[in-house]
Amino acid sequence: MPKAFDAGNPPFDRLTPQEVETLRAALDITYFRPSETIIGQDTPAEALYVVIKGTIEERDGIDLLALLGPKDSFDSRALVYGKSGHAFIAREETLCYCAPKAMILGLIQSNPRFASFFYRDISHKLDELVRDEEEQRYGSLMRSRISELFLHPAAFIDAGDSIEAAGHMMHEIDSNALFVRDGERVGIITGMNLSKAVVLRRQSIQTPVREFAHFDVVTMRPDDFVSSALVLMTKLNKRRVAVHDGERFVGVLEDIDVLGFLASSAQVVAGRIERASTQDDLATAARETTAQVRALRRHGVGVEVIGEIVSDLNQRLFSRLFEMVAPAEFRTSGCLIVMGSEGRSEQTVRTDQDNGLILSEPVDEPTLAAFRADFSGALASFGFPPCPGNIMVSNPAWSKPLSDYLADFRRWIALPDDTSHLNVAIFYDARPVAGDAQLLTKAKTALIEMVRGERVFLAHFAHAIDTFATPIGLFKNLITTAGNGDALDLKKGGIFPIVHGVRSLALEHGLMETATDKRIMRLRDIGLLQADFARELSQAFQFMLMLRLDGQLAASAGTSGTLVRPSSLSSMERDLLRDAFQVVKQFREFIHRHFNLGAF
Repeated sequence: MPKAFDAGNPPFDRLTPQEVETLRAALDITYFRPSETIIGQDTPAEALYVVIKGTIEERDGIDLLALLGPKDSFDSRALVYGKSGHAFIAREETLCYCAPKAMILGLIQSNPRFASFFYRDISHKLDELVRDEEEQRYGSLMRSRISELFLHPAAFIDAGDSIEAAGHMMHEIDSNALFVRDGERVGIITGMNLSKAVVLRRQSIQTPVREFAHFDVVTMRPDDFVSSALVLMTKLNKRRVAVHDGERFVGVLEDIDVLGFLASSAQVVAGRIERASTQDDLATAARETTAQVRALRRHGVGVEVIGEIVSDLNQRLFSRLFEMVAPAEFRTSGCLIVMGSEGRSEQTVRTDQDNGLILSEPVDEPTLAAFRADFSGALASFGFPPCPGNIMVSNPAWSKPLSDYLADFRRWIALPDDTSHLNVAIFYDARPVAGDAQLLTKAKTALIEMVRGERVFLAHFAHAIDTFATPIGLFKNLITTAGNGDALDLKKGGIFPIVHGVRSLALEHGLMETATDKRIMRLRDIGLLQADFARELSQAFQFMLMLRLDGQLAASAGTSGTLVRPSSLSSMERDLLRDAFQVVKQFREFIHRHFNLGAF
């Protein structure tokens, strides 16, 4: 193979240096005349070809499916599955690298990363890309296992032993936590527990430790990911977790050790939110949440995990602010909700306020007005800008009694228009963050019952999937616009059609899940989506969210980050983006058939 060959071009970038050199020695350069058939349809192939110069037509019978240019390869399917599903014909004079079949099959067998490129379905490709990108670009810190971190020793003390004995043992083993045996139960006690018992509660140092131990021990396994430990600590507001290998406790993992490993910790931010006593404290924590997103992405954390962590931190922030500014009657007889991407737990960077308040009954209007101003104003000061559509607590239309919401639902469904459809979509994605969550459950249940069987409403609701075109052409080429600086909009062209199409199906079937991924899995479970397609749809969605997040983190202030320039992507990313948009097109066709949108 000539040295000019780009060994960094997928799939050859997955080969070891030795494998590349072996392949170089085996490759030839082949010339094809215009209109020459290189691989016939339904015939085997004896080589993998990589275009050097010229153009190759990929055809299904008389239909032209794609045009392949320099660095494109073909036909892996013919090599792996014995015959090609399509024909490959030279459109003009073309030069190709020719990799012998035996050589490629040998590399597929010996190199799993190289083999993964030859899967036909996008889900396998995306799985491999995520692993590859995270490991190569970010060092895979968050893919490390708990067993790789420092663990405090698993030391045990009897529940009947004294505070004094526990203190001496902690000093001897240089640990701040001990496991406590109390018959069949195993608990945990910390140095802080001992200090509070003696200093604050004036307990004798001879008091048995069972009085202060916690027996709701949170455990993880040594082979669990560090990212999983971070999510669990953040969700449960725990500073430590016990590590159990299935047979015995092997140690204690503390958040400070995760912090030392990652040089950042969402758990630290969660703790600051919980300890906040003023709005200034919350503002500081809100700024740190944004920094956490950058740190987590830098460490290679997947977008779905980042979304979960950010969602949890924001929920804590909103809940703590609600406690600070809401009157007592609102905290017991009201439900603070978040909507939009925040409601679906798909928010990764700070965006507009999308929130509301459901009250169990009418309240004093001046008191409610003061709360509306205080809550929305505080969030704005934290860096959450007002919602352009005014979907926020400060708007009386989104902070009112449950009975008023139910009246809105009836009106939206009886007299549907674009605004009504938008409002239904917004509310259906709502998630409770503080107060009485049953109020939201009652409201959603009522909404679902009102929509049940309303085929015309649901079809009009689903029709919004056609608001934006999918930016992929007849030959799987990515369509950009000069007005966007030769970029395409990931949100409009890919993310929104998936979110809204899945939301339409979920609403039709009365699902209570809010996250798009969870809705996809439920639609699979009830048999509406085939398992393979559900997986591809979910993976395509996550891939586009990942590209959007990277764009948002790289974007200058004031830009959305949803525009992506194909020229800035690697060839593998461009290939996967084309595949992802193909999945979006298939899903849109499914929605069209399911809701009979051709009637519009």
